[in-house]
Amino acid sequence: MDRKGSFIVIHASAFFAPILVPVIFMLITKDHEVKDFAIQALLFHILLSFCIFISFVLSFVLIGIPLLIFFGIVGIWYPIKGIIYAAKDEPFGYPIVAKWVS
Repeated sequence: MDRKGSFIVIHASAFFAPILVPVIFMLITKDHEVKDFAIQALLFHILLSFCIFISFVLSFVLIGIPLLIFFGIVGIWYPIKGIIYAAKDEPFGYPIVAKWVS
């Protein structure tokens, strides 16, 4: 699979296997850029899952409900944005975790 296709699959994995697909790409690809991006996507999904869990716990105090809505939108918006950028062959980095992986 070419680099562009790999990026699209890694972005789209947010909707069906957000942890498994980036791990598989980290293990099977030899392209350094794809590996870095798979790590970045994996960190983003783990961080987002943690934030959603904390928001769910806080929803019993009513402050978590807006956070659940916000993180739900973020979890949908950024993978779609990444798919669009990958289809155009433009660089894309997930917020916050893009700076962790270099």
